This record gives sequence, C-alpha cells and structure tokens, in this order.
Amino acid sequence: MSFDYDLFVIGGGSGGVRAARVAAAGGARVALAEEDRYGGTCVIRGCVPKKLMVFASEYSGMIEDGRAYGWDLDNKGFDWDHFKTKLNAELDRLEGVYRGLLKGSGVESFDARARLADPHTVELADGSRKTAKHILIATGGRPFVPDFPGAELAITSNEMFHLDKLPESILIVGGGYIASEFAGIMNGLGVKTTQYYRGEQILRGFDNEARGLVAEEMIQSGIKLHLGTNVAQMRREGDKIHVTATNGDENLFDQVMFATGRNPNADDLGLEALGVERGRGGEIKVDAYSQTGVPSIYAIGDVTDRVNLTPVAIREGMAFVETVFNGNPTSPDHDLIPTAIFTQPEMGTVGMSEEEAAAQETIEVYTASFKPMQQSFAGRAQKVLMKLIVSQASRKVLGCHIVAPGAGEMIQLAGIAVKMGATKEDFDRTVAVHPTMSEELVTMKSPVRTV
Repeated sequence: MSFDYDLFVIGGGSGGVRAARVAAAGGARVALAEEDRYGGTCVIRGCVPKKLMVFASEYSGMIEDGRAYGWDLDNKGFDWDHFKTKLNAELDRLEGVYRGLLKGSGVESFDARARLADPHTVELADGSRKTAKHILIATGGRPFVPDFPGAELAITSNEMFHLDKLPESILIVGGGYIASEFAGIMNGLGVKTTQYYRGEQILRGFDNEARGLVAEEMIQSGIKLHLGTNVAQMRREGDKIHVTATNGDENLFDQVMFATGRNPNADDLGLEALGVERGRGGEIKVDAYSQTGVPSIYAIGDVTDRVNLTPVAIREGMAFVETVFNGNPTSPDHDLIPTAIFTQPEMGTVGMSEEEAAAQETIEVYTASFKPMQQSFAGRAQKVLMKLIVSQASRKVLGCHIVAPGAGEMIQLAGIAVKMGATKEDFDRTVAVHPTMSEELVTMKSPVRTV
C-alpha cells in the first residue's frame, strides 16, 4: 500500500518538531500538523518565557547588591508593558525559527488540528485526510484547574505571560516547580505574593533538605507561603477576587493562578476508536520504544506522562527516529536526568534524594551550607546548599543537590559525572576552582551523617 507520507507528526512542540526534522533529514517524507503556535509549551508558554521572567524578576535584587558594591543605581520600578512587548517579539522570533527549521528540512506543515481516522490516516480540521506509514503523537499537556466554586476566576501559567497589567497582589496555588517558580517571579517583580500548597512542603519528590531550604529562603524574601492550605471557594468582589481558604482564612487578590498539575493533551484525537490505550491520568500508554498498542502509532513527550521535560521529549523523538527509520531499536534513557527548578533560590538536582537512596542502601551524606561571597558582601543573608549522596558500598555518587544562584548551570556539569558513575573519591581527586560556590562539591571530606 502506498501512503502520502512515511511519517505524520501531530504536534509542533520541541519533541514533534525534532522527530519530524531528523526523519526528513534521513530521506523520509514527513508532514506535521499543529493547531496552535509552533514551539509548543516550552517555547511559547513554558520554560523559555518563564526563564525570561525569572531574569527580569532578579534585577531588583541585583540593583540592591550593586548599591552595596558602591554603584550609584536608581530603581524606578518595573515596566511590564515594555517587558511584555519584548517578550512577545522574542516568542514570535522563536516560533519563526521553528517554522523555518521544518521548512528547511523539507517537512510539510499544516496549521490545523489533526485527529486519527484509522491507524494510517489523519483527518485535518478542514476534513481533508492524509495517509502515513507511521503516525507520531506529540501533543504535549495542558494546565489543570480542579473543580470548585469560583474555579472559572483562576488563571494558569498559560495566561501569566499575557496579563494586561502586573497585579498588585497574587495568590499562587500549588507546590510544584511551576507554582514555586512563579511565586519567585511575581515577588521579584514587586507583586505581593501569597502561595497556598495543600501538602506539608513544596517541591514534593525532591530532596527534603534542599526543598526545605528553598521554602525557607522564599519566605525570607517576602513570599507568604501557607502549607497545608488550599482554596475552598472564590468569588468576584469588585475588581478583586475574594478567596476563602480551607483553613477559614479570607483574603482579596487581584489575580489567582493555579498550578496544580497538568493533563496530557490526548482528548478528541480518535484514540479510543482505534484501541490506543490511555492510562488513569489520560496519558497515552507506550512501550519502551514509544510505540502504542497499535503498531503504526507512536507517542512521545508530555502526552505519555513519563518524564515531562523538554529535553526528554527531544530525546524520545530522536530515539523514535532511530528505532523506526534507522533500523536501530533505541529506548530513550530516563535514568539520572539532571534538572533545574528556577525558584529563587535556584535548585539543581540529579540522581536520588537522600530519602530515596537511604530506603535502598546505607549511604553517606555530605553537605556544605554557607552564605556565598557575592551576596554576603552585599549584606544579603541567602544561604546556599551543596549536597552529595554517596553509596557506602560502591562509593558512587547517587545524587547531587544544589540550592544556589546558577544551580542549573552547575548541575548540568555535575550531571555528567554522576551519569558516568563517578565515585566520591573521583570528586575528591578533582582540584577545586577557587573562589567559587561549586568548589564545595570537591572539598567535602567527612560525611555529616550515615543513614
């Protein structure tokens, strides 16, 4: 049977675009459909604009530090309109880059929603149908707001980049990295920021000591963090939103943002009729090679809810092309993935937390906590943490956790060592770069505890 294409990709985010480009570069006939903007969550409404907002929010502290270092600096406040105009221009530029990359690779693009008609046929929004030997679903995820009285008044991370004006006050609901990052951003931009999280500590799943320090420093910076607290109901009161919390507190806020999880974008794709299995959270179930139960249909990225990170989706896309088009069955490696949380302070992590490692073997824990030279000189009290989790038996470094300015940059490099299976003695043999914060990773001689 002849097909219109060798591959049809549904979804123009980082994973889908990379798979389409690489397959086309190898000679495959490839098409891609995207109903919204090219670049997906990361580029358009996620990590890229978020990181730019983090940068913007950090300048208030830099100005204060600059004065302490002897610079005559004047802070006239933050101009949201100026920033938003530049941000939108940058996102337009990046979307253009993504479109250009597809075109330059010979991928045919359709600006339309697509759904599956049969295992080899995609139907576009205008009713036209395209056939393909293989179909790859890379439709990502979307923010989830729970159902409660007044839920329609909430915004999500999607809308945070498009606010008409910066609110004077905001409530951020959630305790994951998206909620915690936006709490730091808003606080840094001068917004009175409150964060509710129903759990006992933010950043669940990360190392307890590291997330505890992040929470402590967020509170020190002026964020009103309420743990064990959720929203019971909301209602409009004039220009503001009246929020009643589960603990009985009542407050008024200009905006309320929910970051309480994300759902896979897999509804209304025609999956059920074809027998493509979905999990309890709505995710598309795939095997180790990203293949669904229907042999011609594959899925990668957040829609599969494996490890929901942009570089992981890209790796899954590359592994898919290796498997399907290059005859080299490749399973994406989800082990020891370094990651950064752009809270303020920033956190970088790779490998196991102290709690995870201690549950499986005897470990040694090495930590150094101190005030970094740059901030200490300026009179700021923000503490940093360097932490290594070491197997007592094998001496391998099982986990590395950093809470510090630039933690994301540091953990990328530490991640190489941990991925290679470096031992504590390998770290010790490495000469320190002085004076730096990260030198502490190679100068910690004695464990603070053995668990």
